[in-house]
Amino acid sequence: QVQLVESGGGLVQPGGSLRLSCTAAGFILDYYSIGWFRQAPGKEREGVSCLSKNAITIYYADSVKGRFTISGDHGKNTVFLQMNSLKPEDTAVYYCAAMSNYYCSISSSAIYEYWGQGTQVTVSL
Repeated sequence: QVQLVESGGGLVQPGGSLRLSCTAAGFILDYYSIGWFRQAPGKEREGVSCLSKNAITIYYADSVKGRFTISGDHGKNTVFLQMNSLKPEDTAVYYCAAMSNYYCSISSSAIYEYWGQGTQVTVSL
């Protein structure tokens, strides 16, 4: 069974850090491009970052550039999203997604084949 599982969310104060994990079960993440998306209450889902399956291409949304870092750990079959200098506007449910294409995209979520269940990130005093 193909499954993506996110973890690492929680409550953090502004300026704090969290590291989200996206672990795959039933398939090897190296063969897929991975995207991180988020959805805040009342807002549409937006792309945050993505990593192509050959690790050549990485994209970040302008709102997170310089603060978030995406990376992969082949041995753990996991992709991470390190989030630093968090702001209240980063509050959302964060999802990871996988697709078999060589490229990755943060502008379209519809092209991704597999999705995790999401993990809540809340940035607040």
